[in-house]
Amino acid sequence: MTATVIGDLTAELEIPAGGTLSRVLYRDDRLRVVGFAFDTGQELTEHSSALPVVIQVVKGRLELELGADKAEASPGTWIHLPPRLPHTVRATEPTVMLLTMLS
Repeated sequence: MTATVIGDLTAELEIPAGGTLSRVLYRDDRLRVVGFAFDTGQELTEHSSALPVVIQVVKGRLELELGADKAEASPGTWIHLPPRLPHTVRATEPTVMLLTMLS
């Protein structure tokens, strides 16, 4: 068994001009970590996950709709979403985010 090391998430997840990038950074039988890079104004429209998820902002700022609630997220923000909670993610500036899916 070996460790997985990413020395610089912002270098690994370069923010595309006018777009969104998503990349699976790690996957095993218990969790999956997906990195997202959003340019300003880019979003993930309303959706939900069958699994619980954790959102962490590495760089930038997000506006989130979490069911009936709204939240803003900046670097250091940690958000846990239960399964099937509808949510929307919108970047208000160039943003790098980690999404961890827990089995």
